[in-house]
Amino acid sequence: MNTPPPPVSLWQALKFWLKLGFISFGGPAGQIAIMHQELVEQRRWISEKRFLHALNYCMLLPGPEAQQLATYIGWLMHRTWGGIIAGVLFVLPSLFILILLSWLYIAYGDLTLIAGIFYGIKPAVAAIVVQAAHRIGSRSLKNNWLWGIAFAAFVAIFALHLPFPLIVLAAGIIGWSGGKFAPQLFNASAKHQANQKNYGAAIIDDATPPPAHATFRTARLLLVITCGLLLWILPMLLLGTSFGWQHGFTQMAWFFTTAALLTFGGAYAVLPYVYQGAVVNYQWLTPAQMMDGLALGETTPGPLIMVVAFVGFVGAYTQQFLGTEQLFLAGAIAATLVTWFTFLPSFIFILAGGPLVESTQSNLHFTAPLTAITAAIVGVIINLALFFAYHTLWPEGTESGWLSQLDWIVLVIGVLASALLFYWKMSIIKVLGICALLGVAVKFVVG
Repeated sequence: MNTPPPPVSLWQALKFWLKLGFISFGGPAGQIAIMHQELVEQRRWISEKRFLHALNYCMLLPGPEAQQLATYIGWLMHRTWGGIIAGVLFVLPSLFILILLSWLYIAYGDLTLIAGIFYGIKPAVAAIVVQAAHRIGSRSLKNNWLWGIAFAAFVAIFALHLPFPLIVLAAGIIGWSGGKFAPQLFNASAKHQANQKNYGAAIIDDATPPPAHATFRTARLLLVITCGLLLWILPMLLLGTSFGWQHGFTQMAWFFTTAALLTFGGAYAVLPYVYQGAVVNYQWLTPAQMMDGLALGETTPGPLIMVVAFVGFVGAYTQQFLGTEQLFLAGAIAATLVTWFTFLPSFIFILAGGPLVESTQSNLHFTAPLTAITAAIVGVIINLALFFAYHTLWPEGTESGWLSQLDWIVLVIGVLASALLFYWKMSIIKVLGICALLGVAVKFVVG
Protein backbone atom coordinates (compact mmCIF):
# COMPACT_ATOMS: atom_id res chain seq x y z
CA MET A 1 0.00 0.00 0.00
CA ASN A 2 3.07 2.27 0.19
CA THR A 3 3.47 2.07 -3.58
CA PRO A 4 0.96 4.04 -5.66
CA PRO A 5 -1.00 2.25 -8.38
CA PRO A 6 0.27 2.46 -11.96
CA PRO A 7 -0.71 5.54 -13.98
CA VAL A 8 -4.24 5.55 -15.39
CA SER A 9 -4.75 6.15 -19.10
CA LEU A 10 -7.44 8.46 -20.43
CA TRP A 11 -9.26 5.41 -21.85
CA GLN A 12 -9.32 3.71 -18.44
CA ALA A 13 -10.61 6.90 -16.87
CA LEU A 14 -13.27 7.27 -19.57
CA LYS A 15 -14.63 3.79 -18.80
CA PHE A 16 -14.87 4.64 -15.11
CA TRP A 17 -16.61 8.00 -15.67
CA LEU A 18 -19.10 6.28 -17.98
CA LYS A 19 -19.81 3.66 -15.32
CA LEU A 20 -20.24 6.40 -12.72
CA GLY A 21 -22.81 8.13 -14.91
CA PHE A 22 -25.04 5.03 -14.70
CA ILE A 23 -24.62 4.30 -10.97
CA SER A 24 -24.62 7.81 -9.48
CA PHE A 25 -27.85 7.51 -7.51
CA GLY A 26 -28.56 9.01 -4.11
CA GLY A 27 -28.21 12.73 -4.73
CA PRO A 28 -25.00 14.72 -4.07
CA ALA A 29 -24.18 12.93 -0.80
CA GLY A 30 -24.55 9.50 -2.37
CA GLN A 31 -22.62 10.47 -5.50
CA ILE A 32 -19.74 11.94 -3.52
CA ALA A 33 -19.68 8.81 -1.35
CA ILE A 34 -19.48 6.60 -4.46
CA MET A 35 -16.57 8.65 -5.85
CA HIS A 36 -14.77 8.55 -2.51
CA GLN A 37 -15.14 4.80 -2.26
CA GLU A 38 -14.05 4.18 -5.86
CA LEU A 39 -11.31 6.81 -6.33
CA VAL A 40 -9.85 7.18 -2.82
CA GLU A 41 -10.40 3.85 -1.09
CA GLN A 42 -10.32 1.23 -3.85
CA ARG A 43 -8.54 2.58 -6.94
CA ARG A 44 -6.32 5.10 -5.07
CA TRP A 45 -6.28 7.55 -7.94
CA ILE A 46 -6.31 10.48 -5.51
CA SER A 47 -5.61 10.82 -1.79
CA GLU A 48 -8.23 11.72 0.80
CA LYS A 49 -6.67 15.13 1.45
CA ARG A 50 -6.56 16.09 -2.23
CA PHE A 51 -10.09 14.74 -2.74
CA LEU A 52 -11.43 16.91 0.11
CA HIS A 53 -9.38 19.87 -1.09
CA ALA A 54 -11.12 19.68 -4.46
CA LEU A 55 -14.51 19.04 -2.87
CA ASN A 56 -14.30 22.10 -0.63
CA TYR A 57 -13.74 24.28 -3.70
CA CYS A 58 -16.72 22.71 -5.47
CA MET A 59 -18.85 23.36 -2.37
CA LEU A 60 -18.18 27.09 -2.74
CA LEU A 61 -19.49 27.21 -6.32
CA PRO A 62 -22.98 27.46 -7.71
CA GLY A 63 -23.94 24.27 -9.48
CA PRO A 64 -23.98 20.52 -8.75
CA GLU A 65 -20.97 19.85 -6.53
CA ALA A 66 -20.72 16.13 -7.33
CA GLN A 67 -20.57 16.74 -11.09
CA GLN A 68 -18.04 19.53 -10.54
CA LEU A 69 -15.93 17.25 -8.35
CA ALA A 70 -15.85 14.62 -11.10
CA THR A 71 -14.85 17.33 -13.59
CA TYR A 72 -12.11 18.58 -11.26
CA ILE A 73 -10.57 15.14 -10.68
CA GLY A 74 -10.82 14.30 -14.40
CA TRP A 75 -9.06 17.58 -15.23
CA LEU A 76 -6.37 17.06 -12.59
CA MET A 77 -5.58 13.60 -13.94
CA HIS A 78 -5.88 14.12 -17.69
CA ARG A 79 -5.89 17.84 -18.47
CA THR A 80 -8.80 19.70 -20.06
CA TRP A 81 -10.18 16.78 -22.07
CA GLY A 82 -10.11 14.59 -18.98
CA GLY A 83 -12.24 17.12 -17.13
CA ILE A 84 -14.68 17.52 -20.01
CA ILE A 85 -15.07 13.75 -20.41
CA ALA A 86 -15.63 13.22 -16.68
CA GLY A 87 -18.18 16.03 -16.41
CA VAL A 88 -20.07 15.14 -19.58
CA LEU A 89 -20.31 11.41 -18.80
CA PHE A 90 -21.57 12.25 -15.31
CA VAL A 91 -24.59 13.91 -16.95
CA LEU A 92 -25.08 12.24 -20.35
CA PRO A 93 -26.68 8.94 -19.26
CA SER A 94 -29.26 10.74 -17.13
CA LEU A 95 -30.09 13.09 -20.03
CA PHE A 96 -30.96 10.17 -22.33
CA ILE A 97 -32.84 8.36 -19.55
CA LEU A 98 -34.85 11.48 -18.66
CA ILE A 99 -35.74 12.21 -22.29
CA LEU A 100 -37.14 8.67 -22.57
CA LEU A 101 -38.95 8.79 -19.22
CA SER A 102 -40.31 12.27 -19.90
CA TRP A 103 -41.77 11.06 -23.20
CA LEU A 104 -43.32 8.00 -21.54
CA TYR A 105 -44.72 10.26 -18.83
CA ILE A 106 -46.31 12.78 -21.17
CA ALA A 107 -47.52 10.18 -23.71
CA TYR A 108 -48.70 7.40 -21.38
CA GLY A 109 -49.06 9.11 -18.00
CA ASP A 110 -52.74 8.21 -17.80
CA LEU A 111 -52.07 4.46 -17.72
CA THR A 112 -52.90 2.89 -14.36
CA LEU A 113 -49.36 1.58 -13.80
CA ILE A 114 -47.66 4.92 -14.56
CA ALA A 115 -50.28 6.88 -12.62
CA GLY A 116 -49.85 4.55 -9.64
CA ILE A 117 -46.08 4.96 -9.59
CA PHE A 118 -46.35 8.74 -9.50
CA TYR A 119 -49.21 8.61 -6.99
CA GLY A 120 -46.95 6.79 -4.53
CA ILE A 121 -43.77 8.70 -5.29
CA LYS A 122 -45.17 12.22 -4.84
CA PRO A 123 -45.64 12.07 -1.04
CA ALA A 124 -42.21 10.41 -0.76
CA VAL A 125 -40.68 13.35 -2.63
CA ALA A 126 -42.25 15.79 -0.16
CA ALA A 127 -40.70 13.79 2.70
CA ILE A 128 -37.33 13.76 0.92
CA VAL A 129 -37.36 17.55 0.60
CA VAL A 130 -38.14 17.85 4.33
CA GLN A 131 -35.19 15.56 5.01
CA ALA A 132 -32.98 17.78 2.83
CA ALA A 133 -33.99 20.86 4.86
CA HIS A 134 -33.25 18.99 8.08
CA ARG A 135 -29.90 17.74 6.82
CA ILE A 136 -28.68 21.14 5.62
CA GLY A 137 -30.11 22.96 8.64
CA SER A 138 -28.55 20.62 11.19
CA ARG A 139 -25.07 21.27 9.88
CA SER A 140 -25.37 24.95 8.99
CA LEU A 141 -27.63 26.68 11.57
CA LYS A 142 -25.13 26.86 14.40
CA ASN A 143 -26.46 29.92 16.24
CA ASN A 144 -29.56 32.06 16.64
CA TRP A 145 -28.45 34.57 14.01
CA LEU A 146 -28.30 31.89 11.33
CA TRP A 147 -31.67 30.53 12.50
CA GLY A 148 -33.02 34.06 12.13
CA ILE A 149 -31.72 34.32 8.57
CA ALA A 150 -33.36 30.99 7.71
CA PHE A 151 -36.68 32.15 9.19
CA ALA A 152 -36.49 35.50 7.39
CA ALA A 153 -35.80 33.74 4.08
CA PHE A 154 -38.82 31.49 4.63
CA VAL A 155 -41.09 34.47 5.32
CA ALA A 156 -39.66 36.34 2.33
CA ILE A 157 -40.46 33.59 -0.17
CA PHE A 158 -43.58 32.11 1.46
CA ALA A 159 -45.45 35.21 2.62
CA LEU A 160 -43.88 38.07 0.64
CA HIS A 161 -43.30 36.06 -2.56
CA LEU A 162 -39.91 37.67 -3.10
CA PRO A 163 -37.79 36.18 -5.92
CA PHE A 164 -35.11 33.67 -5.00
CA PRO A 165 -32.16 35.72 -6.43
CA LEU A 166 -33.12 38.70 -4.23
CA ILE A 167 -33.15 36.46 -1.14
CA VAL A 168 -29.70 35.09 -2.00
CA LEU A 169 -28.35 38.61 -2.56
CA ALA A 170 -29.77 39.88 0.74
CA ALA A 171 -28.35 36.89 2.63
CA GLY A 172 -24.95 37.44 1.04
CA ILE A 173 -24.93 41.10 2.09
CA ILE A 174 -25.93 40.15 5.64
CA GLY A 175 -23.17 37.54 5.74
CA TRP A 176 -20.58 39.98 4.40
CA SER A 177 -21.54 42.55 7.01
CA GLY A 178 -21.65 39.93 9.76
CA GLY A 179 -18.25 38.56 8.79
CA LYS A 180 -16.85 42.06 9.15
CA PHE A 181 -18.44 43.06 12.44
CA ALA A 182 -19.25 39.73 14.13
CA PRO A 183 -17.01 37.11 12.48
CA GLN A 184 -17.54 34.56 15.25
CA LEU A 185 -21.19 34.21 14.20
CA PHE A 186 -20.42 33.49 10.56
CA ASN A 187 -17.30 31.36 10.88
CA ALA A 188 -18.58 28.02 9.56
CA SER A 189 -15.90 25.41 9.06
CA ALA A 190 -15.61 23.65 5.74
CA LYS A 191 -17.58 20.49 5.16
CA HIS A 192 -16.11 17.04 4.84
CA GLN A 193 -12.99 17.82 6.88
CA ALA A 194 -13.33 15.38 9.74
CA ASN A 195 -11.83 11.95 10.20
CA GLN A 196 -9.43 11.86 7.28
CA LYS A 197 -7.99 8.38 6.79
CA ASN A 198 -4.99 6.98 4.99
CA TYR A 199 -5.89 4.38 2.38
CA GLY A 200 -2.35 3.99 1.06
CA ALA A 201 -0.25 5.79 -1.51
CA ALA A 202 -2.28 7.30 -4.33
CA ILE A 203 -1.41 8.37 -7.86
CA ILE A 204 -2.18 11.96 -6.82
CA ASP A 205 -1.00 11.81 -3.22
CA ASP A 206 -0.84 14.42 -0.48
CA ALA A 207 2.63 15.58 -1.43
CA THR A 208 2.32 15.08 -5.19
CA PRO A 209 3.08 18.43 -6.84
CA PRO A 210 0.43 19.82 -9.17
CA PRO A 211 0.97 18.62 -12.75
CA ALA A 212 2.25 21.10 -15.34
CA HIS A 213 -1.23 21.77 -16.76
CA ALA A 214 -2.47 22.73 -13.27
CA THR A 215 0.01 25.59 -12.95
CA PHE A 216 -1.77 28.93 -12.95
CA ARG A 217 -1.19 31.04 -16.04
CA THR A 218 -3.07 34.24 -16.81
CA ALA A 219 -3.13 33.48 -20.53
CA ARG A 220 -4.77 30.10 -19.91
CA LEU A 221 -7.35 31.65 -17.57
CA LEU A 222 -8.31 34.19 -20.24
CA LEU A 223 -8.47 31.43 -22.87
CA VAL A 224 -10.83 29.31 -20.76
CA ILE A 225 -13.10 32.27 -20.01
CA THR A 226 -13.14 33.32 -23.66
CA CYS A 227 -13.97 29.81 -24.87
CA GLY A 228 -16.67 29.51 -22.24
CA LEU A 229 -18.28 32.79 -23.24
CA LEU A 230 -18.20 31.78 -26.90
CA LEU A 231 -19.83 28.45 -26.09
CA TRP A 232 -22.64 30.43 -24.44
CA ILE A 233 -22.92 33.37 -26.86
CA LEU A 234 -22.87 31.41 -30.14
CA PRO A 235 -25.79 29.06 -29.26
CA MET A 236 -27.74 32.03 -27.88
CA LEU A 237 -27.20 33.98 -31.09
CA LEU A 238 -28.17 30.95 -33.16
CA LEU A 239 -31.39 30.50 -31.17
CA GLY A 240 -32.18 34.21 -31.33
CA THR A 241 -31.67 34.51 -35.08
CA SER A 242 -33.40 31.21 -35.89
CA PHE A 243 -36.43 31.44 -33.61
CA GLY A 244 -36.47 34.96 -32.14
CA TRP A 245 -35.92 36.15 -28.57
CA GLN A 246 -39.48 35.40 -27.45
CA HIS A 247 -39.47 31.79 -28.67
CA GLY A 248 -39.58 29.08 -26.01
CA PHE A 249 -36.16 27.63 -26.91
CA THR A 250 -34.46 31.02 -26.52
CA GLN A 251 -36.30 31.85 -23.31
CA MET A 252 -35.38 28.47 -21.82
CA ALA A 253 -31.72 29.00 -22.72
CA TRP A 254 -31.66 32.37 -20.97
CA PHE A 255 -33.68 31.26 -17.95
CA PHE A 256 -31.59 28.17 -17.23
CA THR A 257 -28.38 30.14 -17.63
CA THR A 258 -29.52 32.35 -14.74
CA ALA A 259 -30.61 29.26 -12.80
CA ALA A 260 -27.14 27.74 -13.23
CA LEU A 261 -25.55 30.78 -11.59
CA LEU A 262 -27.90 30.68 -8.58
CA THR A 263 -27.67 27.04 -7.51
CA PHE A 264 -25.77 27.70 -4.26
CA GLY A 265 -26.66 24.89 -1.89
CA GLY A 266 -27.50 22.29 -4.51
CA ALA A 267 -30.56 21.34 -6.51
CA TYR A 268 -33.05 21.60 -3.66
CA ALA A 269 -32.14 25.26 -3.21
CA VAL A 270 -32.63 26.20 -6.87
CA LEU A 271 -35.88 24.28 -7.34
CA PRO A 272 -37.99 27.16 -5.97
CA TYR A 273 -36.40 29.45 -8.57
CA VAL A 274 -37.06 26.91 -11.33
CA TYR A 275 -40.63 26.58 -10.08
CA GLN A 276 -41.16 30.35 -10.10
CA GLY A 277 -39.89 30.58 -13.66
CA ALA A 278 -41.17 27.40 -15.29
CA VAL A 279 -44.57 27.17 -13.54
CA VAL A 280 -45.54 30.71 -12.52
CA ASN A 281 -43.83 33.06 -14.97
CA TYR A 282 -43.51 31.09 -18.23
CA GLN A 283 -46.20 28.48 -17.44
CA TRP A 284 -44.29 25.73 -19.25
CA LEU A 285 -45.48 23.21 -16.65
CA THR A 286 -48.25 22.80 -14.11
CA PRO A 287 -47.46 22.41 -10.37
CA ALA A 288 -48.40 18.72 -10.59
CA GLN A 289 -46.01 18.18 -13.51
CA MET A 290 -43.22 19.89 -11.55
CA MET A 291 -43.82 17.43 -8.72
CA ASP A 292 -43.68 14.51 -11.14
CA GLY A 293 -40.45 15.87 -12.61
CA LEU A 294 -38.76 15.96 -9.24
CA ALA A 295 -39.94 12.40 -8.60
CA LEU A 296 -38.28 11.31 -11.85
CA GLY A 297 -35.12 13.21 -10.95
CA GLU A 298 -34.93 11.38 -7.62
CA THR A 299 -35.20 7.96 -9.28
CA THR A 300 -32.63 8.38 -12.07
CA PRO A 301 -28.82 8.54 -11.91
CA GLY A 302 -27.01 11.83 -12.24
CA PRO A 303 -27.38 15.20 -10.50
CA LEU A 304 -30.83 16.00 -9.15
CA ILE A 305 -30.69 19.32 -11.02
CA MET A 306 -31.17 17.18 -14.15
CA VAL A 307 -34.86 17.69 -13.41
CA VAL A 308 -34.35 20.69 -15.73
CA ALA A 309 -34.25 18.21 -18.64
CA PHE A 310 -37.75 17.07 -17.68
CA VAL A 311 -38.89 20.70 -17.44
CA GLY A 312 -37.49 21.43 -20.88
CA PHE A 313 -38.93 18.32 -22.51
CA VAL A 314 -42.43 18.61 -21.05
CA GLY A 315 -42.57 22.36 -21.59
CA ALA A 316 -41.57 22.16 -25.26
CA TYR A 317 -43.78 19.12 -25.87
CA THR A 318 -46.96 20.51 -24.30
CA GLN A 319 -46.43 24.04 -25.62
CA GLN A 320 -45.71 22.66 -29.11
CA PHE A 321 -42.53 24.67 -29.70
CA LEU A 322 -42.13 23.10 -33.18
CA GLY A 323 -45.82 22.58 -33.98
CA THR A 324 -48.09 19.60 -33.58
CA GLU A 325 -46.14 17.29 -35.91
CA GLN A 326 -42.79 17.37 -34.08
CA LEU A 327 -43.65 17.13 -30.42
CA PHE A 328 -40.97 14.61 -29.44
CA LEU A 329 -38.28 16.48 -31.41
CA ALA A 330 -39.19 19.74 -29.69
CA GLY A 331 -39.01 18.07 -26.29
CA ALA A 332 -35.66 16.38 -26.99
CA ILE A 333 -34.12 19.62 -28.31
CA ALA A 334 -35.37 21.58 -25.29
CA ALA A 335 -34.06 18.97 -22.83
CA THR A 336 -30.65 19.08 -24.51
CA LEU A 337 -30.59 22.88 -24.63
CA VAL A 338 -31.44 23.38 -20.97
CA THR A 339 -28.86 20.77 -19.97
CA TRP A 340 -26.20 22.60 -22.01
CA PHE A 341 -26.94 26.01 -20.51
CA THR A 342 -27.34 24.63 -16.97
CA PHE A 343 -24.00 22.79 -16.87
CA LEU A 344 -21.77 25.01 -19.05
CA PRO A 345 -20.92 27.37 -16.14
CA SER A 346 -19.80 24.42 -14.01
CA PHE A 347 -17.16 23.45 -16.57
CA ILE A 348 -15.93 27.05 -16.78
CA PHE A 349 -15.68 27.35 -12.99
CA ILE A 350 -13.60 24.17 -12.72
CA LEU A 351 -11.32 24.63 -15.72
CA ALA A 352 -10.72 28.31 -14.92
CA GLY A 353 -10.47 28.04 -11.13
CA GLY A 354 -8.73 24.67 -10.81
CA PRO A 355 -5.17 26.01 -11.23
CA LEU A 356 -5.84 28.71 -8.63
CA VAL A 357 -7.02 26.08 -6.16
CA GLU A 358 -4.09 23.77 -6.86
CA SER A 359 -1.63 26.62 -6.41
CA THR A 360 -2.76 27.16 -2.81
CA GLN A 361 -2.76 23.55 -1.56
CA SER A 362 -4.58 24.74 1.55
CA ASN A 363 -7.98 23.87 2.84
CA LEU A 364 -10.76 26.17 1.72
CA HIS A 365 -13.40 27.37 4.20
CA PHE A 366 -16.84 28.83 3.73
CA THR A 367 -16.83 32.58 3.57
CA ALA A 368 -19.20 34.55 5.79
CA PRO A 369 -21.52 35.45 2.86
CA LEU A 370 -21.77 31.79 1.87
CA THR A 371 -22.58 30.84 5.46
CA ALA A 372 -25.49 33.29 5.47
CA ILE A 373 -26.65 32.13 2.02
CA THR A 374 -26.64 28.52 3.21
CA ALA A 375 -28.78 29.52 6.20
CA ALA A 376 -31.23 31.31 3.90
CA ILE A 377 -31.40 28.24 1.70
CA VAL A 378 -32.77 26.22 4.64
CA GLY A 379 -35.76 28.56 4.81
CA VAL A 380 -36.25 28.37 1.05
CA ILE A 381 -36.21 24.56 1.10
CA ILE A 382 -38.81 24.49 3.90
CA ASN A 383 -41.04 26.59 1.67
CA LEU A 384 -40.43 24.12 -1.15
CA ALA A 385 -41.41 21.21 1.12
CA LEU A 386 -44.66 22.96 2.07
CA PHE A 387 -45.38 23.64 -1.61
CA PHE A 388 -44.91 19.99 -2.54
CA ALA A 389 -46.87 18.76 0.47
CA TYR A 390 -49.82 21.04 -0.28
CA HIS A 391 -50.11 20.05 -3.94
CA THR A 392 -49.73 16.38 -3.01
CA LEU A 393 -52.22 16.25 -0.14
CA TRP A 394 -54.77 18.56 -1.78
CA PRO A 395 -54.41 17.92 -5.54
CA GLU A 396 -57.83 19.47 -6.19
CA GLY A 397 -57.28 22.48 -3.93
CA THR A 398 -59.04 23.37 -0.69
CA GLU A 399 -62.04 25.37 -1.92
CA SER A 400 -64.50 22.76 -0.61
CA GLY A 401 -62.74 22.39 2.74
CA TRP A 402 -59.38 21.25 4.08
CA LEU A 403 -60.58 17.90 5.44
CA SER A 404 -63.03 17.01 2.67
CA GLN A 405 -60.40 17.59 -0.05
CA LEU A 406 -57.52 15.90 1.79
CA ASP A 407 -56.17 12.73 0.15
CA TRP A 408 -55.85 10.52 3.25
CA ILE A 409 -54.07 7.70 1.43
CA VAL A 410 -51.37 10.09 0.25
CA LEU A 411 -51.02 11.37 3.82
CA VAL A 412 -50.44 7.82 5.09
CA ILE A 413 -47.84 7.15 2.39
CA GLY A 414 -46.11 10.44 3.22
CA VAL A 415 -45.98 9.63 6.93
CA LEU A 416 -44.57 6.18 6.12
CA ALA A 417 -41.93 7.71 3.84
CA SER A 418 -40.94 10.16 6.59
CA ALA A 419 -40.59 7.31 9.10
CA LEU A 420 -38.47 5.28 6.68
CA LEU A 421 -36.17 8.25 6.04
CA PHE A 422 -35.83 9.73 9.53
CA TYR A 423 -36.31 6.75 11.87
CA TRP A 424 -35.10 3.74 9.89
CA LYS A 425 -32.51 5.77 7.90
CA MET A 426 -33.48 3.99 4.69
CA SER A 427 -31.92 5.10 1.40
CA ILE A 428 -33.88 7.39 -0.91
CA ILE A 429 -34.05 4.80 -3.70
CA LYS A 430 -35.56 2.16 -1.39
CA VAL A 431 -38.10 4.62 0.01
CA LEU A 432 -39.14 5.67 -3.49
CA GLY A 433 -39.44 2.02 -4.54
CA ILE A 434 -41.65 1.11 -1.57
CA CYS A 435 -43.88 4.14 -2.05
CA ALA A 436 -44.16 3.50 -5.80
CA LEU A 437 -45.31 -0.09 -5.14
CA LEU A 438 -47.88 1.20 -2.64
CA GLY A 439 -49.12 3.74 -5.17
CA VAL A 440 -49.52 1.10 -7.87
CA ALA A 441 -51.39 -1.19 -5.45
CA VAL A 442 -53.77 1.64 -4.48
CA LYS A 443 -54.50 2.56 -8.09
CA PHE A 444 -55.23 -1.04 -9.10
CA VAL A 445 -57.40 -1.71 -6.02
CA VAL A 446 -59.14 1.62 -5.52
CA GLY A 447 -58.82 3.04 -9.03
